[in-house]
Amino acid sequence: MAAGLSARYIKGWKRLGGGVLLCVPLLDIVLLAATVISLRDGAEVTIWHGLSAAYLGFTVAFGHDTLRWADEKFGRRFGGVPERPRPVLYGRARVLREWRSWLRFLLAYGVSCALLVGMTWFVGGTERGALLLAWLNPLTKILIYSLIWPVIVTIRPGQAPAEESPLTGGRGA
Repeated sequence: MAAGLSARYIKGWKRLGGGVLLCVPLLDIVLLAATVISLRDGAEVTIWHGLSAAYLGFTVAFGHDTLRWADEKFGRRFGGVPERPRPVLYGRARVLREWRSWLRFLLAYGVSCALLVGMTWFVGGTERGALLLAWLNPLTKILIYSLIWPVIVTIRPGQAPAEESPLTGGRGA
């Protein structure tokens, strides 16, 4: 990612930098494929082999926004790109934003679990691939704990900021 951003903003090679950034998700797929091939060729299964499936799940759900965020930050710092307006952080818009974010966690969880189960089947079943399924425990905990935040925001979404007043120094009337 750093190479793509550097090419794009420091060197001014917009197309090359954009092309390198488009290849970032492909690296995750290559990582998963290398893991599966290694296991299929007889490597001893460890709990760390499941990390590639978990990583790809989170890349599917959050990779685009993470790249966009990094592109904006790097562009602002090195390329003179103007700052985007901040999102609304109160009321219904905030509640919807938090639930969308949680649904993305759910997508990441689903993709990761499907890949872990598929890898377990691919390496010969639970006798050999049980350690891969150990990732289901922390992934499930992340999913459940991440549900707390949208529930809290739904109960207490916050209020609109007070209108700025020149007489009160921005504290409202």
